[in-house]
Amino acid sequence: MVCYGVVHVLLAALTAQVVLGDSGERTDQKGAVAEIAKTSFGPVLLWVLAIGLFAFALWQVTLAISGYTWDTEKRKRIYHRFGSAGRAITGVAIGVAAVNYAVGSSQSSSTEQSQTWTARLLSVPFGQVLVGVVALAIIVLGALVMRKGVKRSFEKDLDMSQLPPGSRQWVERLGRIGWIGKGLAYALIGVLVGLAAINADPSRSGGMDKALHTLAAQPYGVFVLAVIAVGFLGFGVYCFAAAKAHKG
Repeated sequence: MVCYGVVHVLLAALTAQVVLGDSGERTDQKGAVAEIAKTSFGPVLLWVLAIGLFAFALWQVTLAISGYTWDTEKRKRIYHRFGSAGRAITGVAIGVAAVNYAVGSSQSSSTEQSQTWTARLLSVPFGQVLVGVVALAIIVLGALVMRKGVKRSFEKDLDMSQLPPGSRQWVERLGRIGWIGKGLAYALIGVLVGLAAINADPSRSGGMDKALHTLAAQPYGVFVLAVIAVGFLGFGVYCFAAAKAHKG
């Protein structure tokens, strides 16, 4: 969980650089890992990060299979387990990227991968419809993540008694900011994929990297981007608290 938080703190720093006008940074999880690779102890830190992320993914798998028993509503418990399955996949993907950077292999960005998969979907029958469905699913995912922050439902997953006295209010605030900011970023990716479906143009698609850079070029985009950067930072710090207090 700590390693997952470190990735989001670095992602917040990269997003902040875009706010300040640096358009050359890769603002996705792999870009965050690439920043670690630039340090003097890069390879060692990357291996530590990779091991931590693989452990995080394994923990999320166990939660996806039999976790969240503290939630008495079956529907919500199933929803949480699907969320853990998604985080397990993300953890493995970032961990693999860390290993590849540690051994010197190049990595494609989230935007390049998104455009490749969008192009493949557009090439099949009813491809535009399929891409549109994917876009809608990503937007819905973003809305659900934001809702978790708005309703503070993430608190049900934490045992606040495990945290230092007086820290609960800060964890609530950071968690709220983090989940809302992260959900907003997902929704932006969904909008880009939706534009690709409407225009039948895979180049309009993109991952986190393109979504944030596209937003920076829009009126008031820098303001929204700053909100997302604060959201990533809040989520990263929230992960540090969750490493101590998460149930299960």
